Amino acid sequence: MKKLLGVVLLGAGLTLAAGCSKTPSDQAENKTADGKELKTIVLGSDGSDTDVWRYIATLPATKDAGIKLDVKNMPDYVAMNKATAGGEIDVNAFQSYNYLVAYNTQSKEKLVPIATTYIEPMGIYSSKYKKIDQIPNNATIAIPNDTSNEARSLSLLKAAGLIQLKEGFDPIHGDLKDITANPKNLQLKPIPMATAVRVMGDVDAIALGNTLAMEGGLNVLKDALFYEPVNQSTKLNINLLVTSEAKKDDPTLQKLAPIYHSEEVKKFIAERFGGTKIDVSKPISYLTENQQ
Repeated sequence: MKKLLGVVLLGAGLTLAAGCSKTPSDQAENKTADGKELKTIVLGSDGSDTDVWRYIATLPATKDAGIKLDVKNMPDYVAMNKATAGGEIDVNAFQSYNYLVAYNTQSKEKLVPIATTYIEPMGIYSSKYKKIDQIPNNATIAIPNDTSNEARSLSLLKAAGLIQLKEGFDPIHGDLKDITANPKNLQLKPIPMATAVRVMGDVDAIALGNTLAMEGGLNVLKDALFYEPVNQSTKLNINLLVTSEAKKDDPTLQKLAPIYHSEEVKKFIAERFGGTKIDVSKPISYLTENQQ
């Protein structure tokens, strides 16, 4: 009986010890330098953007701001926006302004931009040709099949001199029906962008966003036959931090943008991504200025 009692007491002692196993250093990790509890922000992202935010999560500046950043990699963009609208994700960082507008138009859930982050040019790539003017008649060019990126790719093809679009072309909702001239009789093939890099060798050329291009080992500034200019005409392609209507004024979320635009983060992005993510620190109002 004494042996049995000893085992029970030992087990209770181990349980108590396990329950009290947090060390002072563990507790300190969840507090700011002045002892305040960190607030956890769940941030959804994808691909190279996830790498950036995971780096930001390790910075002293993030902890000093009272933030513990929990970064989730979510390659399904629609699911990420739904999770943000539903509160499972506090904020996401993957989409451009034109993608957000298209999403809000098509979805019951309405999301809100709270800060700009960067712009990265969309490019036209080919494993068969070295220059844009080498693309032959009847060539097949793959383009994104989601609404906003399809419109963006058509604007890119126009800028490259391959097609013409109707006057007043909608850069967010425009589609193939808006092509008014296609002198080379190009066969434009909308495809899911998740498969884009894998099918690059099966088509003559492809219009590809920079995040996916980098995942395929491509640098838009060096490897694209043609890429978007970065100026007022492409400001709808600026990427954003996005949250739900209910959280748009959350003061903790508002602290993320200054950290993102800090010199330390800019240096990390420049070194990691070869200059393809161009920092844009503008008020949200900039996105809609001078729109007709």
